[in-house]
Amino acid sequence: MFDKQIDISTQLVQEFFVRYPQEAAVELPNMPIKEIQQLLEKLPISVAADVLTRLNPQLAAEVLEGMEDTFFPKLFSEIDLMHGAALLARLDPDTKSSRLTLLPPRVAKELKQLMEYPPDTAGHLMSANVFVFRKEETAQLVLHQMRRTIDRRIMDICVADENRHLLGVVSLQDLALAQPDQQLGELMKTKPLKIPAMAPREDIVKIMENGRLASLPVVDTDEKILGIIRYEALIDAAKQTISGDLQAMFGAGRDERALSKVRFAVQKRLPWLEINLATAFLAAFVVGLFEDTISRFTALAIFLPVVAGQSGNTGSQALAVTMRGLALREIRTKHWFKIVRKECSVGFINGCAVAVTTSLAAYVWMKSIGLSAVIGVSMVLSMIVAGASGAIIPIILKAFGQDPAQSSSIILTTVTDIVGFLSFLGLATILAGFLSLA
Repeated sequence: MFDKQIDISTQLVQEFFVRYPQEAAVELPNMPIKEIQQLLEKLPISVAADVLTRLNPQLAAEVLEGMEDTFFPKLFSEIDLMHGAALLARLDPDTKSSRLTLLPPRVAKELKQLMEYPPDTAGHLMSANVFVFRKEETAQLVLHQMRRTIDRRIMDICVADENRHLLGVVSLQDLALAQPDQQLGELMKTKPLKIPAMAPREDIVKIMENGRLASLPVVDTDEKILGIIRYEALIDAAKQTISGDLQAMFGAGRDERALSKVRFAVQKRLPWLEINLATAFLAAFVVGLFEDTISRFTALAIFLPVVAGQSGNTGSQALAVTMRGLALREIRTKHWFKIVRKECSVGFINGCAVAVTTSLAAYVWMKSIGLSAVIGVSMVLSMIVAGASGAIIPIILKAFGQDPAQSSSIILTTVTDIVGFLSFLGLATILAGFLSLA
């Protein structure tokens, strides 16, 4: 009689799970993991799989971790591979590896591919240990489940529908201050910032610029939640992007590191050194055009590095400010005229101030009014052009879909050198009759 009552009770439970899987999934989190595993094993495979996929992903992963080896492959054969990969990704590496060995080789290989993302993508940076709940679940239930985890880095709770489509985000602070019976649907912020799993690291930095984020949800192509990029990973992504831009500006590869192999470093740097050499010869050619003038007035050679150095510094300042504006989306290519006009004004004012100092120094040194006038005017002209060049070069490269950080500095160096030499030596040639005036 007692066995018969147990059979009837089991049948009622199974019937409840078959007819109302969503309601059953809401009740299961209140049970110990072991009892959930035992209950699922008593259900038909298709029903057990349906209930498991409706559970909170963190709880579902815990259930999979301790599931019987004989039951696991049967259950997993009924689960969508993308969803299964998202659950397995939450397990520690050893457990994940042992679980995969229980599956057919073809399925295991496909799951591994789904869990791997190329470096520098959002999927590679994300953590699969994200708390995902339904909007109908209450604050009390969510907090109860969260207390069972050992992860203390939780900042946001993701809310999704039964198909795992991201609906909103609830901050831990809002959850803690909510009434126990308040549903997540009332607390969540709709239209949260999110990013596709295959998005590059640069896109993560762009999203960070739109608001202060504690974490960033990662979704697949169907807007289903896959994981979350935590604050420390967001900051690391920003640092990597900034340092990559810095290396690229000086002709080193973005992916080169301090301890990279010599061969790798040479492959990344040598092409840009060769390009830089070609531009240096171009500047030397310009100087060669004024060989007669330099031979007549050898003092000109002394001041060539001064003109080139000041124009180069002016261009680099404008380049750094413009690059930052482009990186932080403070400016767009349509703002080119406003930026160039501003840098020309700055170059003119700074040029006049520097020209006065340079002219006085030239006169004290060489006792030549003509040389002082030439280098003063040249300084103003070259610094105006350098400022404009430092602003327009990265904007032009950006407009043509190129990476401004990769080649802006090399192009700028060429422009500032040529303009500096042309303005100084050109004026000296035109005003050759006045250079010897004391």
